[in-house]
Amino acid sequence: MSFAARLPLNDTDGLWRDAARRALSHGLPPDRIDWTGDGGLFSSGPLPDEPGPKAIKVTKTFLDLATRVLPHRDPKKYDLLYQALWRIDRRHGDPTLQADPLGRQLQMMAKNVGRDIHKMHAFVRFRELPPVSNRRNFAAWFEPEHFITRPASSFFAKRFADMDWMIATPEETATFRSGKVTFGPGGARPDLPEDASEELWATYFANIFNPARIKLNAMRSEMPKKYWKNMPETALIPDMLADAEARVARMHEAGASRPRAGAATISTRYRAAMPVAPDLPETLDEAHQAALHCRRCGLCEAATRTVFGEGNPRARLMVVGEQPGDQEDLQGRVFVGPAGQLLRTAMAEAGVEPEKLWLTNAVKHFKFAPRGKQRLHQNPNRGEIEACRWWLGLELAFVKPRLTLAMGRSAAFALTGDDAPLTARRGQIETGLHEGEVMITWHPSAILRQPDPLRAAQMRAELTEDLARALQLADQPAVS
Repeated sequence: MSFAARLPLNDTDGLWRDAARRALSHGLPPDRIDWTGDGGLFSSGPLPDEPGPKAIKVTKTFLDLATRVLPHRDPKKYDLLYQALWRIDRRHGDPTLQADPLGRQLQMMAKNVGRDIHKMHAFVRFRELPPVSNRRNFAAWFEPEHFITRPASSFFAKRFADMDWMIATPEETATFRSGKVTFGPGGARPDLPEDASEELWATYFANIFNPARIKLNAMRSEMPKKYWKNMPETALIPDMLADAEARVARMHEAGASRPRAGAATISTRYRAAMPVAPDLPETLDEAHQAALHCRRCGLCEAATRTVFGEGNPRARLMVVGEQPGDQEDLQGRVFVGPAGQLLRTAMAEAGVEPEKLWLTNAVKHFKFAPRGKQRLHQNPNRGEIEACRWWLGLELAFVKPRLTLAMGRSAAFALTGDDAPLTARRGQIETGLHEGEVMITWHPSAILRQPDPLRAAQMRAELTEDLARALQLADQPAVS
């Protein structure tokens, strides 16, 4: 005996969750429920209206995953989610993980929904309408792949809270009036008026277009052509591409600015092998922007963001840690977590002002192992450190510090190529791969992990001592 559940594909009222709870409370296995609503030849009718005797508990991990999957357009989503819910209830593995075949399907659907939300945030183009109140009024049309109007609207409500707006899609319309979002039915594309600001935006877009760096495959991947018809600037792209070769020639004839001295002579020992050599950044800011899209190793896949260095771009002392931690990964800034707080306290005691330093890490992405809600730190391996030497080499080339302080074994290896233990090296000056001086010291996280309080106190004192000495040495004139 099987049961049929008739649910709309765009389930905005939580109908699937209610139906799934009732089905599970009656102990109905996945193969007895037809979530397509067709019922089939052997269907005995709809799902029971009342909950069954079994109490249902759902994990937060599954609820989060279901929330991200439910906007997907594929009708199989209901069956797949119920299979996962059934297995969680029966404790048959964890069907929310990528390592599980079912979890992989669900995670891919969630990823597709998330990508669609990102495209909506990036490609919605508002046109101004006559005001309906004392606030400016705008409208836009967007054609998403999935039912994402509701989850995507919170972004617009926060970013454009000072104006009224409407975003129409084929399935649903979001309307923001006086600080509140409401939803109504979708429909055909509304007749939106031309906007005078579009001409200004098109002029700006044409002027920032760099024909020398155009990568057609990457552009089509990030901005698929199906979105072009609703974006005013895309009408310029065919002509700009047609003129790209001639424009590059004109740029060469006009002459290019010379890169900062030293940038082109970065030691090849800082270049890990790549399928295609990247364009060499000409400034520290360009290096930072390029690092945000780094794909030199696999750490970029799980980390939240690239954590590049920061501080004084003319610093005489550069401090290099090992890798970002959990808080650095979330905030996108170096040394803001517990180890960073210890470092900054030690700096204050040593009389070192962070604003006068360049602070960075040997590896720019957070490496971790998930454990429930926690992300446990893992040490980067040799290949990951070597891959990231490209970025560290650029920082050294542009900042040109008088002295570099390597905190921890990973930083010492990245800078010197020597991965020997630190105990005998701490406080010593070595020659780095960039031919500059490198002082070795403890990493603050090693002090925090030290179980012996007396040893931890000694290491902390040595870190403070090394910071003070490094500052003193960095302030000395370089030996010619």
